Amino acid sequence: MSRKGDYGFDAPYILIIFACGVVGSIALLVLGTVLSNPWLTSFSAWGIAIDAICGLSFLYATRVGKHVVWGRLVDELALHGDETVVDVGCGRGAVLLLAAARLPRGKAIGIDIWSAMDQSGNAEAVTRRNAELEGVVERIELVTADMRAIPLPDGSADVIVSSLAIHNISSAAERAKALAEILRVLRPGGRFTIVDIQHARSYVSELERLGATVIRRGLGPRLWFGGPFVAASAVIGTKP
Repeated sequence: MSRKGDYGFDAPYILIIFACGVVGSIALLVLGTVLSNPWLTSFSAWGIAIDAICGLSFLYATRVGKHVVWGRLVDELALHGDETVVDVGCGRGAVLLLAAARLPRGKAIGIDIWSAMDQSGNAEAVTRRNAELEGVVERIELVTADMRAIPLPDGSADVIVSSLAIHNISSAAERAKALAEILRVLRPGGRFTIVDIQHARSYVSELERLGATVIRRGLGPRLWFGGPFVAASAVIGTKP
């Protein structure tokens, strides 16, 4: 999938951790070789392989896989082109602008606090520049706000999407507030698609408790952020 914008890296510190793991394992491999210690040599070789595979998996997911998977998820929404779509935790606009491209008569609203810890180089100006590059700047609106207090009226959105954002809230109770806000902003019958690497089962439980119809599904190796143990899944549903 060809994108004209630059969408950075999700959680860039994770790549640094994997790189440090490879470097540390290489040092152990050298030490094991010098000491003629087969156990240390074998252990460090496995460390190099695991960290390298996980790092490459993460790199692919954040730079390529995310765009492919979300392209398909947005296609599945079958937008008519006149909807209001809200992206909760929009970051540099990877999903927001995919939606905007399908809204010639609608609007895509991105909500974010612009944390560079959660996404490299995350800033409102960067997202707007990406929108210009993708040719959709007139279709978007960017709002600086916490997802637990979305400054939009009740029932004002037809569709809400969120990519790898809600898990950044550490408290389960506070994540529940974000999910309640998503349903509040959605119109009756509105749809949501949430992709995340943690807490998806709890999202399903909470959204069902709030009355939504929800399904959860895996998204395959394109969204393995460090191997199958850090796999993203989608929570898809409809507001009653």
